[in-house]
Amino acid sequence: MLTACQSVADLRIHAQRCLPTPIFHFLDGGAETEATVRRNTNAFDNLQLIPRCLIDVGAVKTAVRLLGQEVEWPVLCSPTGASRLFHPHGELAAARAAADTGTLYSLSTYSTYSLEEVALVDGPKVFQLYVLKDRDMTRALIERCRMAKYRALCITVDVPAIGNRERDRRSGISGRMRWNLHNVISFARRPAWVLGQLRAGPRYMPNIAHTGHNGRRESATRVTIDIDPSVTWKDIRAIRDLWSGPLALKGVMSPDDARRAADVGVTAVIVSNHGGRQLDGAAASIEVLPEIVRAVGNRVEVILDGGIRRGTHVLKALALGAKGCSIGRPYLYGLAVAGQAGATKALHILREELILAMRLSGCVDVASVGEDIVRRSPSG
Repeated sequence: MLTACQSVADLRIHAQRCLPTPIFHFLDGGAETEATVRRNTNAFDNLQLIPRCLIDVGAVKTAVRLLGQEVEWPVLCSPTGASRLFHPHGELAAARAAADTGTLYSLSTYSTYSLEEVALVDGPKVFQLYVLKDRDMTRALIERCRMAKYRALCITVDVPAIGNRERDRRSGISGRMRWNLHNVISFARRPAWVLGQLRAGPRYMPNIAHTGHNGRRESATRVTIDIDPSVTWKDIRAIRDLWSGPLALKGVMSPDDARRAADVGVTAVIVSNHGGRQLDGAAASIEVLPEIVRAVGNRVEVILDGGIRRGTHVLKALALGAKGCSIGRPYLYGLAVAGQAGATKALHILREELILAMRLSGCVDVASVGEDIVRRSPSG
């Protein structure tokens, strides 16, 4: 099956064939009309590449330092909750795929394998933190990350409430699974997925399992219960005091917020609208990237998250000032198709596409990609 996949779009098609319908919708969907989901990717089409010629591109350099760690290319794996829904090996398989391809893996607070288990996988890693209502639990998670030797911390700041994910409600996966006839048939048609989940056994959210909440709730419900909607910049300063390593804020879309992040000691901002899963109608990440880069200059690293489906998308983001990019759905499509091998395939596709795009554009080093190779389409 993997040999037939030549692009991330191919992996998505096969993921839909491998997953029960509600599970695929949970992976693929966004908020309300999903306009922002589409815009995240379509906005790249409004940017045209201007290739340079007669440049020696026999050997291009893709290595970069992100979040205090050396990686072989400037694309990292975003944190995604409940990855075991897509394959029994979940976060472990994804972390191994990231290591296989020389990049960072970001583990979600709402992962289905514990941060200690994933820490045993080779390769550079980041832990993604939600600021919980239980501040003692938040501090305990930070200390566990320190003990497990995570090098960087990423605080997600764009979920004061869960977005209106209508597709999840229609498919019956919002909150507790709704077992109507359509869903029963959907799962029955995916026996490989069902058997894989049964063999792996139950596993919920071990990073916060001892909070006393019902561990069998779905991830969206857990977020509603645990995450504190009253988080402010004061809390970010407090975490900065607790964590001495690289610290990123994920979910920054405003230049003013980016400047304020730099002021409180954050070392990176991840420009993200949560993959279009929160506020429908929000701007695409790539659309606000240049403003944020101008706002912070060299004070913090700027990472672009959202809509990446091609190596050319990565190149355009680098040209507009991003130091790197992060992806979620692309590697999850691969994970759903073939576990670690599928996630590795997704990352390999994007890396090879980036290298080819660099050669065709006359770029020899990701560190020196400039805005001169990209322009906005007159019709964009």
